[in-house]
Amino acid sequence: MSGFLAIIARDVTLAFRAGGGALQALSFFALTIILFALAIGPDLSLMSEIAAPVLWAAALLATLISLEQIYRPDREDGSLDMLVETSDILALTAFAKAAAHWITTGLLLTAATPVLALLLNIKGAALGPLLATLLIGTPGLSLIGAFAAALTAALPRAGLLIAIIVIPLYAPILIFGVGAAGAGAAGEPQYGANLALLGASSLFAAVFSPLASAAALRFNLD
Repeated sequence: MSGFLAIIARDVTLAFRAGGGALQALSFFALTIILFALAIGPDLSLMSEIAAPVLWAAALLATLISLEQIYRPDREDGSLDMLVETSDILALTAFAKAAAHWITTGLLLTAATPVLALLLNIKGAALGPLLATLLIGTPGLSLIGAFAAALTAALPRAGLLIAIIVIPLYAPILIFGVGAAGAGAAGEPQYGANLALLGASSLFAAVFSPLASAAALRFNLD
């Protein structure tokens, strides 16, 4: 367990240093929301209607641009080989890498959402369901992304390939997340069902991703 926490602490620290992915993801997220708000203009009613899809799409894209950072620093300094060779349970190590990525992207973006939501005229009753969907859905984004990053860990520049791999896999999380946020804002009964499906998607990723990531890392480094 100490090794698991040490990996998370190390990756979180690296993510907030110059060149790390955390501040880049947060900046991209904020700029995307600002640009959408400017493009929509003064139509507050329209802004409220599309706020949840815009925030979810922005969170997905901000997560996407930081995925290459999960394993690239370890590959560049040579520690990835050591990490694979010395890990007793490589799947647990892969899970720690995904957890660190979520802390520095998904959790960070969710924390920034209440402030940025003001630009999209989100009503108070809609903010709670939206935050709930982000908290439940963004771990799935990081876990799926971590698998794609492991699959391309041996490649020097794999950002585009990672995007091609994960975007189809992200579709269910995006659909259920936006659906749950919209239903929760309107007080519709579909909120619970969509939220449950969103949680199931993240749980499935939590089981599948570490095992698949471990296999991908071993294959790439053999």
